[in-house]
Amino acid sequence: MNWTTIKEKIATKVVGIAGCGGLGSNAAMSLARVGIRNFVLADFDVVEESNLNRQYYFRHQIGSKKVFELAKNIHAVDSSIHVTCHDILLTHENLPGVFSSCDLIIEAFDKAEAKQMLVETVLAIWPDKPLILGVGMAGTGSFHLIRQEQWDSNVYVCGDSETEISDDNPPLAPRVCIVANMQANLALELLLGGK
Repeated sequence: MNWTTIKEKIATKVVGIAGCGGLGSNAAMSLARVGIRNFVLADFDVVEESNLNRQYYFRHQIGSKKVFELAKNIHAVDSSIHVTCHDILLTHENLPGVFSSCDLIIEAFDKAEAKQMLVETVLAIWPDKPLILGVGMAGTGSFHLIRQEQWDSNVYVCGDSETEISDDNPPLAPRVCIVANMQANLALELLLGGK
């Protein structure tokens, strides 16, 4: 499939990004570069200096809301991309209204409870809507353990599924970006009719 065909096939697709940190910001930027024209972003957090080791933000964005700064970074790639921003903490109650227009959702949360809430809500409301999770990306090395799996008919997981984040095993750009780009690659494949 050539570049023109790829752009035509995904021109009207809408990608939801649940969390605009390491996974979400990097996956969104990769998808913006390959021609996704429509994003729905949701996050309530601000950019901190400690985020710069793995998230697609810059020093001048510290202290600003991630969701709005990610929209600016996407627009730096292409100012005509449509980005809907939700500066909110996602819950069972508000998630359906946020992502109803999306063709698929990329999960990019830090906390296991938030991941579980998203999975349960998506499966209950949209059993056929693809959901791409990121699980297990902390630390360095062990690239051979990072993989893509299908856990349910519409639930996919990218990561090693075991490496927990801790003070002694922090999330760092190389492994985080590998998993984020696996999520973006899978999203593109699904939107183009693969899988």
